[in-house]
Amino acid sequence: MPTAYLIQEAWLLGHRFYVDERVIVPRSFIAELLAETLSPWISAPKAIGRVLDLCTGSGCLAILAALAFPEAQVDAIDISSRALAVAHRNVDDYRLADRIRLIESDAFTALTDEAYDLILANPPYVDAEAMATLPLEYRQEPALALASGADGLDFTRRLLAEARSRLAPGGILVVEIGHNRMALEAAYPQLPFTWLETTAGDSFVFLLRREDLP
Repeated sequence: MPTAYLIQEAWLLGHRFYVDERVIVPRSFIAELLAETLSPWISAPKAIGRVLDLCTGSGCLAILAALAFPEAQVDAIDISSRALAVAHRNVDDYRLADRIRLIESDAFTALTDEAYDLILANPPYVDAEAMATLPLEYRQEPALALASGADGLDFTRRLLAEARSRLAPGGILVVEIGHNRMALEAAYPQLPFTWLETTAGDSFVFLLRREDLP
């Protein structure tokens, strides 16, 4: 059993979040990038008006985004009502209910005409082979938040196909992809991925501008 579930808390870059078996344990590299307000890709954090966090889980990235971009309204989406119950608790703990809207949705389906300056996603990205050999600790986490088809790219393909229509002009998409950089670049050789530097290297999080997307 993950320690975070036993003590019902996890820390991400100095911020505490409530967690239990309804969500994966927070560990996204995107948190590091938010701590620097995605500089230099975002030069004026106060100019960011709308942010979307896809696959929000515990709500940790939505909360960190709200703290990084003080003028932004943040929508946080998850397909799991159980995960959103955890996110609600964390949003309330940070007193951000007036700025973070939690939405139960399968990706973008529950949205209407919203357009965002920034879309963040730490989606499922574990491929079938890796899912079959996960250590027991990771098997305690929701498979829905981990597994993404044979090559780990099922959700990312959908995201790349639909994100352009959800971004405002000049908007950016930031996605964590695990160890799938080579597979992703092979599948989309025409896309000009920018790979962002994190403490683990530059192969785990990519950025695309709205104008780069199909």
